[in-house]
Amino acid sequence: MTIRVVLADDQPLIRAGLRVLIADTPDLEIVGEAGTGAEAVELVEEVNPDVVVMDIRMPGMDGIEAARRITSAHVIMLTTFDDDEYVYGSLKAGASGFLVKDMALEEILAAIRVVAKGDGLIAPSVTKRLIEEFAARPEPAGPRRPAPVDGITGREREVLTLVGRGMSNQEIADELSISVATAKAHVARLLAKLGARDRVQLVITAYELGLVAPPTGGSTT
Repeated sequence: MTIRVVLADDQPLIRAGLRVLIADTPDLEIVGEAGTGAEAVELVEEVNPDVVVMDIRMPGMDGIEAARRITSAHVIMLTTFDDDEYVYGSLKAGASGFLVKDMALEEILAAIRVVAKGDGLIAPSVTKRLIEEFAARPEPAGPRRPAPVDGITGREREVLTLVGRGMSNQEIADELSISVATAKAHVARLLAKLGARDRVQLVITAYELGLVAPPTGGSTT
């Protein structure tokens, strides 16, 4: 299956480079380009792509607001700026990936394929900071008690916890002694019930609800 891609960046040179790269990739196809966030939102409605590769800093409507408005496609933020504010804003807006422009081109292509399947992908340097940020949050007084989650079953709560730990559908199935198809169905229902676009947002939800504790310890420099 060919993955339909929209490029959104206010720098024509960046779009041209990505266009040439994707043109040489048989399973990817550029179906439109935009120079602003507003143009990207309109274009997605017109051409119905699978993935939008979008810059954050664009004139007028920025990439974060555009990602918030795009609900019919997966969004990858591809930016020079990996500032924490941009990272959290992008993920809260529903972006499925956050990559920096100095990554290898093959890694960007791989990310498009991963996100098109409904998974999330974040640049390793950004992932490390996200984990450190969660780990640095002060623990509440007394025992850590996960917050209640309205509208999901006990089994779905278990699955959400395992997704928060970074497990794949196969690993979840093995852990709970269920089929992979059943694990996938649980994840799909969680996405719908929690209004999440992909697994990245499910992971964030699991952390925020206290279902998963951030890692502690490790080496210091």
